[in-house]
Amino acid sequence: MKSKWIAAIMVAAASVAPGWAQTSLTLKDCIAYGIKNNGNVKIAQYKESTAVQQGREALAGYLPQVAGNASLDDNLKLQSTVLPGALFGGEDRRVALGTKYQSNASAQVDQVVFDQAMLIGIKANKPNQQNAVLNSQRTKETIIYNVANAYYQVFVTQQQIALLKDNLDKTSQILGTLKLQLDNGVIKKVDYDRTQVNLNNIKSQLTLAESNLTLSENQLKFQMGMPLTEPLVLADNPLEQPFKLVEPGAFEASNLTDFKIQNLNMELQELEKARIKAGYLPKVSVYGRYGVQALGNDLGTSWGNWFSYGAIGLKLSIPIFDSFRRDAQFKQADLNLMTQKEQLKLNVQNYELQNSNALTQLQKAKSNLASDENNVNLAKEVYDVTTLQYKEGTVPLTDLLNAETSYKESQSNYINSMLSYYQAKLGLEQSQGSLNTFYTALP
Repeated sequence: MKSKWIAAIMVAAASVAPGWAQTSLTLKDCIAYGIKNNGNVKIAQYKESTAVQQGREALAGYLPQVAGNASLDDNLKLQSTVLPGALFGGEDRRVALGTKYQSNASAQVDQVVFDQAMLIGIKANKPNQQNAVLNSQRTKETIIYNVANAYYQVFVTQQQIALLKDNLDKTSQILGTLKLQLDNGVIKKVDYDRTQVNLNNIKSQLTLAESNLTLSENQLKFQMGMPLTEPLVLADNPLEQPFKLVEPGAFEASNLTDFKIQNLNMELQELEKARIKAGYLPKVSVYGRYGVQALGNDLGTSWGNWFSYGAIGLKLSIPIFDSFRRDAQFKQADLNLMTQKEQLKLNVQNYELQNSNALTQLQKAKSNLASDENNVNLAKEVYDVTTLQYKEGTVPLTDLLNAETSYKESQSNYINSMLSYYQAKLGLEQSQGSLNTFYTALP
């Protein structure tokens, strides 16, 4: 029976969208397209590049720093000073020192010799870049999950449309029979009207399902990063594949990307503690400076007479007292680290719970799927037999309508079970951190 449904789905798909592109995309093709074109992937790549540039920025602090300066002063009024009279054997004298114009140009090179806080900052470059890579990996896993979920939704909706069209054909045939009976006075008009209501309900459900198919296709395109106006046709119908229970592997929280990211964040927090503590240590640097200077009371002539100067030096900076600011920063960093450790413990428990629930949901979905499939077959047999009996006049119309209702309910339950199965399967892959393996294993 399933093969007939699948064939009906493919016919329905061709009739719904005859203008689709000739090239069909498998689930693996759709995921690959999403990994390449989804906007979140590009954002993650930008963040990776940002982490690389942050590393360059941190390293630059320990490399030579060169700066140039130039100035031109027009001393509108020279500063005066008093020279002791004893120098001249008389009274104190007030004199103005300097010239009206003073030009200066210099360049200085600074090189850090020792700064432990800066060295620790450089050490954080590697885990920071690893963190950005892991965030990109998490983005990729999210895209795999979302694209696969949307892909399954499209096929399940197509299956629903095929079933509704099958129901529409059957109900239309019954209604045609009832019309003949009504014209011949065999049945009452209310019996005919009840079946007409059922037919109208199926038409409404079919219109809604076709609208949902468009929404599902648009959702898939969105997750793939594909323009909504671009045609799309899908292949590799998952309904053609046997439904089998996935054998779960051993759960290891360390396989999860989120777990790895949290561990790296704790490593970065440890480095932050060490960086703050290193602020208590002295800082040593050397410098070299060279410049030229021109002085004169006339701007033009002063520039013809330049004097050079230069110096090399050693700078030592020793922190003495900062009103306990650094101590407060260190304790905050330590508390943040303890918070992250406790949060990781809670998250590991949550990961284990999610994995256990995902496994239970998959087992339940598999069981429900098998049960609902058998129920559909049984309901169809009952409906077919009741239809034949009604045509022979051995059962009333009420029995036929009840059989039809039971058949439609069983179909609806089966469709919901299919979607639940695929979602549970994806959920188990996600809870075990194996979405990337799931993707690479696709045909």
